[in-house]
Amino acid sequence: PPPHGVHRIHVRTPDNRRATATLVAAPPRVPQPPERTHGFLVQLYSLLSARSWGMGDLGDLTDLAVWAGRSVGSGFVQVNPLHAAVPGKPTDPSPYRPSSRRFPDPVHLHVESIPEYGHVRDRATLDDLRQDAAALSEAVLNKGALIDRDAVWELKRQALELVVQVPLTPGRRADYCDFLAEQGQALEDHALWCALAEVHGPDWHTWPETLRDPRSPGTARARSELLDRVDFHCRLAWLTAGQLAAAQRAAEDAGMGVGIVHDLAVGVHPAGADTWSQQEAFAHGMSVGAPPDAFNARGQDWGLPPWRPDVLAATGYAAYRGLLRGLLAHAGALRIDHVMGLFRLWWVPEGRPPTDGTYVAYDAEAMLAVLVLEAHRARTAVVGEDLGTVAPGVREALARRGVLGTSVLWFERDWEGDGRPLAPEKWRRDCLATATTHDLPSTAARLTGDHVTLRHRLGLLTRSLEEELTEDATDTAEWLALLARLRMLPEGDGDEEAAVRAVHRFLRRTPARMTGVWLPDTVGDRRPQNLPGTWDQYPNWRLPIADPEGHPVTLEEITASPRLHALMEVLRPRKPHTAPPGERRP
Repeated sequence: PPPHGVHRIHVRTPDNRRATATLVAAPPRVPQPPERTHGFLVQLYSLLSARSWGMGDLGDLTDLAVWAGRSVGSGFVQVNPLHAAVPGKPTDPSPYRPSSRRFPDPVHLHVESIPEYGHVRDRATLDDLRQDAAALSEAVLNKGALIDRDAVWELKRQALELVVQVPLTPGRRADYCDFLAEQGQALEDHALWCALAEVHGPDWHTWPETLRDPRSPGTARARSELLDRVDFHCRLAWLTAGQLAAAQRAAEDAGMGVGIVHDLAVGVHPAGADTWSQQEAFAHGMSVGAPPDAFNARGQDWGLPPWRPDVLAATGYAAYRGLLRGLLAHAGALRIDHVMGLFRLWWVPEGRPPTDGTYVAYDAEAMLAVLVLEAHRARTAVVGEDLGTVAPGVREALARRGVLGTSVLWFERDWEGDGRPLAPEKWRRDCLATATTHDLPSTAARLTGDHVTLRHRLGLLTRSLEEELTEDATDTAEWLALLARLRMLPEGDGDEEAAVRAVHRFLRRTPARMTGVWLPDTVGDRRPQNLPGTWDQYPNWRLPIADPEGHPVTLEEITASPRLHALMEVLRPRKPHTAPPGERRP
């Protein structure tokens, strides 16, 4: 058999006919995580520390990972997508609608950790920027302000403009040159798009026509004219990649068996860098969404142009391979949002309602083979978000390839039997088990019914408040009754903190390889980070982690929280008690 890799096969028949094909030779399965591990799930922007510049950053992520690995024995920290956002005022705050999935966003940089920061000569300007950043954090933490990504980026951009003026040492210069050579055309295109967006705006469809083609003579001239700005954005990509790598190394050094679990969004913004630089790979005029279902009779349009399966196949899945290689370079594992998209996606024609869409199939065997190959090269596990409508055979195909699924407690019922909550021993083993996600209510809100009243207040309910509350309370009561029968709720009814612990005690009882704890659950936060179906009605993707009363809490306060430590005691593996040798029975 051929060695693992992507091969190009050329065939010539005796009568001189010729053909070529791409062969992906991959191992049978992706690497697996260590047996039985637990970790935190967090939206990084929401995790502010005392040193943050108005939102959580890679310094905070590193600090959380080191503390979690050393203090509570966690094996991983899963974060939201850190993809590059489309710049704008305001910037789309959703991390799931990025400009590019191939490169991270420098807004996540911890500026003070950049080696050149300490050699900036204009200290007065840096000090002023740092004071302004402290004021942003103060407003979020103590004055009820929302996280303002644009304001954070404006301050960091000004600081980074000063930082990049510091000459690189010979060693740093060599590392930067290696990075440029490794990333090649992809990085150059991304940096050029960023530079052009500064001049012509963030939607490349509105640029002068000569600049809409990344390979046109006009674009080549612009590349020369904007050389300094292109280098600036290349430098930011290098700095961000360096801090991502440092976060993973720190997590591993702290004893984490997995480390940082990065997240791959299902698509990109139609006006962003990826659709400009890889125009031939996208189905322009189409959007990814979801068909009508029991929860949304109108279907969904996510505004994300899909990849063309024919172009992927014809190019040997080059764009897909490059995307995975970049994401896995500094990851301990990868979560794939809407992993069913490797099999099929619901395409919605531009200007038409989602009900007029249709499923378009992808070559799942090829998509999975490429995923397994790249994960094998990076030695990383893969978690697929397989919630919602899942076609028959999808979960089985993913399991054969070693891709873990996602199991959320409230959805795990015996749907083929009596519909009651699924007993822990009946859960699947190859999954990430959790009580909630970024799109769902926090555990405290679920237990109290607060999430129903919130949706009622925003006009999102399709039935009366009383009906919704009754159904929700019945659902919750069934779960609490099961927890009580299993003796996981010794404190009895009426103790919210105890119920949250019982839920996680249950998760630990399942055979799931990974158990995820939503970090806001550790301090009793009741607010969801994202409320599907809302835009301006709710501050999606802009909330800091808060306590039960809604007061924001810092990373330092979270890690010192008695509530958190009581919860994490539930997840600590119990060491078997062994009698001294002289007291053992024969």
